[in-house]
Amino acid sequence: MPEPGPPYRPGRRVLRGWGRTAPTAADVVLPADEARVAELLADPPPGTGVVPRGLGRSYGDAAQCAGGTVVDLAQLDWVGGIDEATGEVEVGAGASLQRLLEHALPRGWFLPVTPGTRLVTVGGAVAADVHGKNHHRDGSFARHVTALTLATPNGVRHLVPGRRGRGAAKAEDDALFWATAGGMGLTGVVTRATVRLLPVETDRMLVDTDRYDDLGAVMAAMESGDDGYRYSVAWVDCTATGRHTGRAVLTRGDHARREDLPARRREGLPRAPGTSRLRIPRPGPRHLLNPLTVAAFNELWFRHAPRHRVAEVLPLAGFFHPLDGVADWNLLYGERGFLQYQFVVADGDVVARAIDQLAANRVPSFLAVLKRFGPGTPGPLSFPTPGWTLALDVPMGPPALGALLDRIDEMVAEAGGRVYLAKDARLRPDLVRTMYPRLDELQHVRRRVDPAGVLRSDLSRRLGLDLDRKEP
Repeated sequence: MPEPGPPYRPGRRVLRGWGRTAPTAADVVLPADEARVAELLADPPPGTGVVPRGLGRSYGDAAQCAGGTVVDLAQLDWVGGIDEATGEVEVGAGASLQRLLEHALPRGWFLPVTPGTRLVTVGGAVAADVHGKNHHRDGSFARHVTALTLATPNGVRHLVPGRRGRGAAKAEDDALFWATAGGMGLTGVVTRATVRLLPVETDRMLVDTDRYDDLGAVMAAMESGDDGYRYSVAWVDCTATGRHTGRAVLTRGDHARREDLPARRREGLPRAPGTSRLRIPRPGPRHLLNPLTVAAFNELWFRHAPRHRVAEVLPLAGFFHPLDGVADWNLLYGERGFLQYQFVVADGDVVARAIDQLAANRVPSFLAVLKRFGPGTPGPLSFPTPGWTLALDVPMGPPALGALLDRIDEMVAEAGGRVYLAKDARLRPDLVRTMYPRLDELQHVRRRVDPAGVLRSDLSRRLGLDLDRKEP
């Protein structure tokens, strides 16, 4: 795993999302500081729009802008001092979660929320309002952001959610903050954020693992027991059929205290996960991940998991970020790339029907994870909402894939659920307003801070989210 750093040199570049499915060309700029970001938005270059980009870990086209300008925030990668009384730390938007961990963990602090990779930027974590295995208990990333600085075409705004005060100005600031949290970079460019960290004693996790032979059993276990754990996630086999449909391995845990560790491991400071020596050097063969190979892998993975294990001590990286152990793992899916598809829905029957259809159509999912969400945020474009969320990686290529995912989208929308836009690469535009019924609130905020419609992306064009404007 390489150290996080500038992924592109300035200039005209072809950019892709992590799924590598829809490359487009844009002018990449690398501002040296926050003042340069503000200047760029105040006087935007000609083209089809402007969008920020971090480390390129959005799976689809959210951080691309064909024919426009992409603002790479790699130079804004600083981390400030931690307030030991509150756990708050101010961070540049271009700093990765890896960099923040390297600074915070030896001082006894951990990320309040982390997605499945630590190679995302703080700005990206805000823009996608990322979630983790602890949403049922701690909510999404934005819940732990106590202030942020946002550069918009109408000026720089310093936003503090819930700050005391009255009147239209406070209401507008709150609305802008929450429109930015999950807003996919369409309200402005986050240049810095203050994050409230979580105190921890060690760099180890205390984990319980259970294996379940069908989806109903694991969902029942999660409903009855998740509240006893800070973190919970289930790996689900979406290739199994019949009475084993949706069989799963459930792992739940919390941060280990010093007293939970053997005496020889209690000394020394917690250490952040290091970099990996493993790398995928080139795209894999076209048919490497097919129904047969994925089914074989899933069978081995399921059988390898313990039926029941309690209080196993595991390293942070293995529990939170296992795929970060292999650099460029997305290349395993070959030249055509892959889709990561994630939805949330309150009705567990919809999850079961989706998995039934995936298995029946022999659509291989190498990685499928199930989690429970708690309450969402006030953000009109933030993804998490109470219920079940299923995320899966699917290689491009199966003939039935497009029509199948369209059918699942319709089931999800009909049940009041939604698809995660940070991972989306193919959602139909007509379903967006059904899934995100508060889009008018988002657009109202955008018109106030970006009246000329400067901020836009391949995703916003594809889904019909762009503000009206005269093209140059």
